[in-house]
Amino acid sequence: MKMRETESDRSHKKNAGDHLANERTFLAWIRTSIGIMGFGFVVVKFSLFIRQIAAALGSKAPVPATGFSPVIGVLLVSLGALATLFSYVRYSATKKQLERGDYYQSSLLIKAMTAVIFLTSILLIVYLVKTT
Repeated sequence: MKMRETESDRSHKKNAGDHLANERTFLAWIRTSIGIMGFGFVVVKFSLFIRQIAAALGSKAPVPATGFSPVIGVLLVSLGALATLFSYVRYSATKKQLERGDYYQSSLLIKAMTAVIFLTSILLIVYLVKTT
């Protein structure tokens, strides 16, 4: 005997899909923040790597100072940490809205992260142009 799916069952299944989509979005933000932090780490450590290679090869050529690499790297790691924090806040807010059934779309986090990453990229471009 087949049982008919009730409206409540359909609503619950739809709600589960919404929660899963919310988790996927959260995990995408986490991957993005890890990537940003990893890039910041590389920026900080790259100048150290260049100096160590020059010392190991016994190079007599002057090795450039670290410049702004540590500052830029720390800013990128901080940006990644903030992305993690803000993504959790957004995930929690969306979860509560889905549970109440009154979800509304907000693009504040997306706009803020886009602006910060864009400004950071402009600063990196200016830095690279001045140092080359």
